[in-house]
Amino acid sequence: MTSLGIGLIGTGYMGKCHALAWNAVAAVFGDVARPRLAVLAEHSQELADRKAQELGFARATGDWRTVVTDPAVDVVSITTPNAFHPEMAIAALEAGKHVWCEKPMATRLPDAERMLAAACASGKVAALGYNYIQNPIIRLIRHLLDDGEIGEVNHVRLEMDEDFMADPEALFYWKSEASSGHGALDDFGVHALSLIRVLFGGVRRVCGQMAKPYADRPVQGGGRRAVETYDIATTLIELETGASGVIALNRSAWGRKGRIFMQLFGSKGTIVYDQERMNEVQLYTVDGLTDRQGFRTILTGPQHPPYDRFIPAPGHGLGFNDLKVIECRELIRRLDGERAHLIEFEDGICIERTVDAIARSAHEGRWVEVEGR
Repeated sequence: MTSLGIGLIGTGYMGKCHALAWNAVAAVFGDVARPRLAVLAEHSQELADRKAQELGFARATGDWRTVVTDPAVDVVSITTPNAFHPEMAIAALEAGKHVWCEKPMATRLPDAERMLAAACASGKVAALGYNYIQNPIIRLIRHLLDDGEIGEVNHVRLEMDEDFMADPEALFYWKSEASSGHGALDDFGVHALSLIRVLFGGVRRVCGQMAKPYADRPVQGGGRRAVETYDIATTLIELETGASGVIALNRSAWGRKGRIFMQLFGSKGTIVYDQERMNEVQLYTVDGLTDRQGFRTILTGPQHPPYDRFIPAPGHGLGFNDLKVIECRELIRRLDGERAHLIEFEDGICIERTVDAIARSAHEGRWVEVEGR
């Protein structure tokens, strides 16, 4: 096993998550060499030095370009705000590095297309940070679908809600700037689309609507600034399978904390999953005695790989950062030339094209076909 040299750009919420994953993957799985945490970049040398010491990186820099050109780096983790992803990912790929970039690919579809072209030209692995698909429960749901437990799926409903932008008097920050993207749609709605991608494949056409619950927000020092993004988005979808669906997104939903609520309705039953209860799934099937039918709860346990790599007992539960460790192992699997449970740029671009179609639909007030799906 070869030890990978790791470069990290950005040390915020997701940067720390990546660092924890690189630190933990060898200990959790036991079948890979411990990665070498080579160099970390932040917007200042002072911050980079402090974060490198905290997260275990050998060196630090205030210039991200140093990371992508460093010969000790094999893989670059990119965890900066969304607008910076294209330039950094393309530079890393052109420098011959593998890339692990947080979602979404970019804030504009043309930039995402350029990222895909760079990945194809480089021949390097370019993966996206869709860690919710790594939950053993999502893998179990896929097995239930493949085994026909609920028959043919005819309708899909996905809701994703958070309340980090629910307060109308919270200060304006970059997620309300147009440069950050459309808003809830690509800030976290891409997670919903990633689940659809791994469970059902592509989306054929969409009819979207986006809304701004608050027209403006206060700024530091006084005054107010107009909100440029949409904190609410709702979309009708038609899957490639022919099934209908609804995606409802709201990042101003008081009381909701990282909620993804998914209902899959089939000809023989229903599957219900709630991210706020991420270690369980509800299954209803019509077989058996009619007077005893009802939803049953399935809890994750060692029988649902790779749960067993973390905990030997059922019902104890995995967390958000554990999913990133699983994703890290899948990335290493891909780097070793094996099949991996990942969303690479080739699939990620389909998600970006779906986002673009939803946004165009919302602005044009009509159904829109998803191109190049």
